[in-house]
Amino acid sequence: MKYVLVTGGVVSGLGKGVTASSIGLLLKACGLRVTAIKIDPYLNTDAGTMSPFEHGEVFVLDDGGEVDLDLGNYERFIDIKLTRDNNITTGKIYQSVIDKERKGDYLGKTVQVVPHITDAIQDWIERVAHIPVDGMIGPADVCVVELGGTIGDIESMPFIQALGQFSYRVGAGNFCLVHVSLVPVLNVVGEQKTKATQHSVRALRGQGLTPHILACRSTMVLDENAKGKLSQFCLIPAENIVTLYDVPNIWHIPLLLRDQKAHEAMFKVLNLHGVAKEPNLEEWTCRAESSDLLYEPVRIALVGKYTCLSDSYLSILKALLHASVDCQKKLVVDWIPASNLETATAKGNHDAYKAAWKLLKGADGVLVPGGFGDRGVQGKIIAAKYARENRIPFLGICLGMQIAVIEFARSVLGVQDANSTEFEPHTKSPYIIFMPEGSKTHMGGTMRLGSRRTYFQTKECKSAKLYGCKSFIDERHRHRYEVNPDLVACLENAGLSFTGKDETGQRMEILELPNHPYFIGAQFHPEFKSRPGKPSPLFLGFIGAACGQLDAVLQRSSIVDNSLSKGVDISPVKTYRTRTTTKTAYRTAEYVYGSCNGLHF
Repeated sequence: MKYVLVTGGVVSGLGKGVTASSIGLLLKACGLRVTAIKIDPYLNTDAGTMSPFEHGEVFVLDDGGEVDLDLGNYERFIDIKLTRDNNITTGKIYQSVIDKERKGDYLGKTVQVVPHITDAIQDWIERVAHIPVDGMIGPADVCVVELGGTIGDIESMPFIQALGQFSYRVGAGNFCLVHVSLVPVLNVVGEQKTKATQHSVRALRGQGLTPHILACRSTMVLDENAKGKLSQFCLIPAENIVTLYDVPNIWHIPLLLRDQKAHEAMFKVLNLHGVAKEPNLEEWTCRAESSDLLYEPVRIALVGKYTCLSDSYLSILKALLHASVDCQKKLVVDWIPASNLETATAKGNHDAYKAAWKLLKGADGVLVPGGFGDRGVQGKIIAAKYARENRIPFLGICLGMQIAVIEFARSVLGVQDANSTEFEPHTKSPYIIFMPEGSKTHMGGTMRLGSRRTYFQTKECKSAKLYGCKSFIDERHRHRYEVNPDLVACLENAGLSFTGKDETGQRMEILELPNHPYFIGAQFHPEFKSRPGKPSPLFLGFIGAACGQLDAVLQRSSIVDNSLSKGVDISPVKTYRTRTTTKTAYRTAEYVYGSCNGLHF
C-alpha cells in the first residue's frame, strides 16, 4: 500500500480537499486503484451534530456515516463509495483508546498521547486504507490521506506526530507528502511572496514531516524566481513544485497537476515507475475545457435557511451543476433566505422582502433543500405554494418534501393548521411526525441514516422514468421526521401521489403532483450520489424541466434503461453526457463556481 499525505499551511480554506481529490483522480487515471481518508482534528465524534455554519454541509455515506464534506469531494472526483471510518476525528480516536483502557487492554500501563493515541491513529489509517471502496475485491493501490486544519494548530499535533511515525512505519518508497501552501501576491508591489510558505515548510519539518511535493496556491502561475526561492529555502526540487492557480472551475485542478507532471513526481517518490501508466483524462479534459462555452442560463431559486454559506449546500450545488452540464446550460443559482419571503420581513425589511420575491419570480425552477428547526419554514411553504400554483418546476429534498406536504394540506385540503411536530409539537393536524424509532434524548447518530431502499408504486410516474423504470432504488437518508402514514390516504385522494415508499409501504419516500410539469419531493438526499457525467436522476429531471428539456431527458433515461436491460452498448449516450460542462455563477453578484474563501479555485 502506498500513501499520499496532503497537509496545508499558512491559512485554512486553501482547497486541500479539492487538491486531495484531484490527486486521487489523477492516480486513478494512471490505472491505479485509489481510496481516501480525511482526518479532522476536532473533538466531535463526527460531523452529525455540527451546524452547517460551523463546518459546511454534513455529507452522508451509504453506511450512515455523517462525515466532513471533503469526503463528498473524494466520492465525486474518484467515483468511490467510502465508509464512516474513512473520516477520522480526534473524538473517534480518543473514544477508541478510552474504551480499550476501560476494558483493560493496556494491562495497567499509563495511557498517554505517545504512544497510545499516536499508535491508534496509525492503526486506524492502516486498517481503513485496506478496505476496498471501488466495488472491486482486495485493497487499493494508493491511499490519499488529507490532514485537516493548518500546520501549527494545537489540535493537529498528535496527528502530525503519528504521521511522522507512520512514514517510518510504512517505509521509504511508500509515503509521499504533498504540502499545500499559499503564495500571495501583494497588490502594492505585484510580487509573489514566498516567505509564508518557507515558514510553513520549516514548521512542518520541525514537527517531523518532510514534504516531497509543494503545491502552491496563488492567483497566478508561479514565476521562475519564486519557484527558485521555494526550491532553495524549502529544499524541494524545482520539478516537485507545482502551482494551483485560480481557474474557472475545480475540474481544471487535476489537469493542472497532470500538466505540471505531479504524477511523475509522486511515481518517483513512491517507486511506481513501470507500474502506473500515463494518465488518461480525455473525458475529464473535455468536461473541464468546455466549461466556459455554455452561455444559455438556467436560473434556480434555492430557498433555504443557511444561504449565507454556500458550503452548507455543497452537494446540492454539485448535483445542480452535474445536471446543468448534462442539459448544456449555464447554471445560475439565486440564493433566497427563506425568511425573506415571509410577510414579517415585508414589515421589518421591505427591501429584502422585495428582492427575495423578485428572485423567486424570475426563477426557472425552485428548490427547497433539507434543514432543521422552524426558522424560515413559512418562507419555504410560500415558495412551494408559488411553484405549485404557477406550475414552476419544484424539487423538495428531505424537509423540502415535508414542506410540500404541509403546503398541500393547507392550500388544497383546507387544513389551515396542518403542521409538523418538529415545529409545533402539539399540533392538532400532524401531517409530519417524529419517527417511532428516533431518540428524543440523544442527537448524534440517532436519525434514519444511510442507504435505504425505495420501491416505486408505479413505473408511469416521472421519478420512476428518470431512474430508468426500475422497481426500486437505493438512496441516502438523513431525517428524524416523516409523513404521517395515517393521513396519506386523504392527501392522495386530493391529488398528491406518493410514488415511492419503503419496504413496509408505510414510509413515504417520493411525492409527485401528476398534473404539474415537475413537482417532486424526496425524503432522501439524491445529491449525495450525483457524479460528474452521471447526474442524479431527480436533479437531471428538475433541470430538464426548468429549461424545457424534460421530455428529452425522460427519453434518454428510457433509452439507457432499455439498452442496459438488453446488454446494448450505450457509449454514445455516455459521450453526450460527459463532453459538456458549464461555468457557473453561484450568486447573481458574480460568485464564481469553485471559489474557496475568496480564492477562485
